Amino acid sequence: MAVVITVAQQKGGTGKTTLAANIAAALAADRRVAVLDIDPQKSLARWIGLRGTRAPGLTFSDLSGWRLSAELDRLRNAHDVVVIDTPPRIDTDARLAIREASLVLVPVQPSPPDLWAAEGTLELAKAERRPARLVRNRVPATSRLRTMTEAEIAARQWPMFETTLGNRAGFALAFAAGLGITEAAPRSVAADEMRNLVVELRELT
Repeated sequence: MAVVITVAQQKGGTGKTTLAANIAAALAADRRVAVLDIDPQKSLARWIGLRGTRAPGLTFSDLSGWRLSAELDRLRNAHDVVVIDTPPRIDTDARLAIREASLVLVPVQPSPPDLWAAEGTLELAKAERRPARLVRNRVPATSRLRTMTEAEIAARQWPMFETTLGNRAGFALAFAAGLGITEAAPRSVAADEMRNLVVELRELT
């Protein structure tokens, strides 16, 4: 049965879809990976469309609603990993995606609104008895907000990955080309960060 990685965050603009795409692309190097886009914006679907034949294949689905549970079962049975991109709100589909997750990833940028939104997502994961981890995303090398955000996370004892993803243009450029950063610029600092995150992710799943 596949590992299900659900990327969820109640606030939009945290880099949720880019994170899901990059994780899927990095894992596809040696695993059978499916991506499931249940976000009505369908940004992940656009990314898949851009990939074409330039990169290793990923199975894609955007079925949602009453068909979601059966589709998730189908994908799990045929793959090693399923990565789910959820809408920037907690609706019925997002709840199901969290409930079925092996691990819930919650991206947060160094800002109070991101932390406020993350709290609700972590609480939902806890209520569903699903493990969850914060992913610090689009983080500048040094800033007062970064220091404040990390202090707040530590004070609340929220679980998070040690790896931090920097505020790097490479992630956006790779996404615009239908690639992950490990495919588009494998020797970049951004690719190193993503590979380090995936190492931690494998240890948890």
